[in-house]
Amino acid sequence: MEQPLRIGIVAGELSGDTLGEGFIQAIKQRYPNAEFVGIGGPKMIAQGCQSLFDMEELSVMGLVEVLGRLPRLLKVKAELVKFFTDNPPDVFVGIDAPDFNLRLEKDLKDAGVKTVHYVSPSVWAWRQKRIHKIAAATNLVLAFLPFEKAFYDKFNVPCEFIGHTLADAIPLESPKAPARELLGLDVNKRWLAVLPGSRGAELKMLAQPFIETCKRLHQHHPEVGFVVALVNQKRREQFEQAWQEFAPELDFKLVDDTARNVITASDAVMLASGTVALECMLLKRPMVVGYRVNAFTAFLARRMLKTKYVSLPNILSDSELVAELLQEECTVDNLYAEVSKLLETDNHAMLDKFTEMHHWIRKDADTQAATAVLSLINK
Repeated sequence: MEQPLRIGIVAGELSGDTLGEGFIQAIKQRYPNAEFVGIGGPKMIAQGCQSLFDMEELSVMGLVEVLGRLPRLLKVKAELVKFFTDNPPDVFVGIDAPDFNLRLEKDLKDAGVKTVHYVSPSVWAWRQKRIHKIAAATNLVLAFLPFEKAFYDKFNVPCEFIGHTLADAIPLESPKAPARELLGLDVNKRWLAVLPGSRGAELKMLAQPFIETCKRLHQHHPEVGFVVALVNQKRREQFEQAWQEFAPELDFKLVDDTARNVITASDAVMLASGTVALECMLLKRPMVVGYRVNAFTAFLARRMLKTKYVSLPNILSDSELVAELLQEECTVDNLYAEVSKLLETDNHAMLDKFTEMHHWIRKDADTQAATAVLSLINK
């Protein structure tokens, strides 16, 4: 009897659990008896993945928190290395969580196990010397975006561009009316989505300029409503406090829901830089990107950043398709001017380019990832 295909797999957070779920499903379409073992969340476990540890063990954010948990993280890693060297899988796939997975992958590769890192770290943007550590740890990197593969190719590090799972999940057209009905918004009104970030530090920096921009917009565009996506109760309370401080007379519609529905319901978007800009691009809504960090972080970022732009739509198009207002440029005057432009024009050139780029990265990433991994092990 031929042994079933065995894949070692480790995901460290909820986004990785979603990627792992799609990857396992795609592998099982070709190898229904394939076995998966490592660390996964509820979605991967539901697909039959044996999780040796709770995924929460790896979901640690922030330097201080990591230092406090370091002995435990090192113990988990050592036990995984022992497990996979004693029971070698056909291939090991580390999903994101690069600080943990790349170290694990290096030990497994040195022990003779083929290793894949799924989701490229932002090595093309900063700390580019990490490419050599990635090369030492992996036999293959799976990249979401075409410029990532181009970067790896420059260093002769094996990499496959598989497309972006978000581009698969989001349809090519996203009508506004159903999203407005879902959120209880006036279907006939114009709406600006306001997305001041998902982290406390982001709201601390962006709530005031975003709220004061809305205040000025209301004076000149009284027909426009403001809808705000807030990821949890803490962010809601933080935003409400800033709202009462800077513009208590304004009417904001606060939504405890995903950014996706709020963006879909809107005519234009003012957002904090991050993955949400890619989501906004895929939903075909015109946007302005604003961002501020503390002065020291900004100083370091400017020294380390290797890209001309920070937002993914601009990096993908290699042009300033979307206004980026960063640090001292992230002012009420500048935000107001750029959002006003979006509200006063049809933005067709921007939106046409968004559609073109959606097609670039819509490649059925789950299937592409499975194909690339199977090809690596000649399956």
